[in-house]
Amino acid sequence: MTNAEKRPQARSRAVFNAAADHFDDTSFWELVGGRTVELAGIGSGQRVLDVCCGSGASALPAAAVVGSDGYVLGVDMAERLLDLGRSKARARGLEHLQFRVGDMLSLPARNASFDVVLCVLGIFFVPDMVAALQELWRVVRPGGTLAITSWRGDSVLEPGSGIFWDAVQNERPDLFEPTPLWDPIKDPSRLAALLRKAGLPEPAVAEETFDY
Repeated sequence: MTNAEKRPQARSRAVFNAAADHFDDTSFWELVGGRTVELAGIGSGQRVLDVCCGSGASALPAAAVVGSDGYVLGVDMAERLLDLGRSKARARGLEHLQFRVGDMLSLPARNASFDVVLCVLGIFFVPDMVAALQELWRVVRPGGTLAITSWRGDSVLEPGSGIFWDAVQNERPDLFEPTPLWDPIKDPSRLAALLRKAGLPEPAVAEETFDY
């Protein structure tokens, strides 16, 4: 991986580690994570990999579904968010849920080793989303499921999002994103086209709207 490719990931890691103290103050992550688990059709006893897992918003409900006969691995680059996830897993007695530092472009997993792979609001954090999708698909077993969740449109969480990014630009211009990272896949047709470009089977895309 080149230095240019590493920079966006290093920036994302810094941002989410910095946000760890208040990351779980909102229930929004659980809303999206839990719904993704439902749509993925996860079943009892399955092996699940959750990439860009954060503090466990999708890994925790996935672990509850698979039960003690299953296994869930959450992978993220933000160590402080993983610590939050571990604490919640211990409190809920989910011994079959583990969290590990890892990069979605080089996953710590063998080929075809998971029944379901999740990536909730995370695929757009790497410049080469095609390469990321191919790496995620590499670890899905034949007949398994890859579930990708992204934002829809240009007005996500507005007006709060615009106010937030104005503040970021004033305080830390090096972290400012002039164009949303998810812009290339901001509608179902673009997301489906990206999945096809990565060589994945014909995708089923579900579009949902939430007020928060």
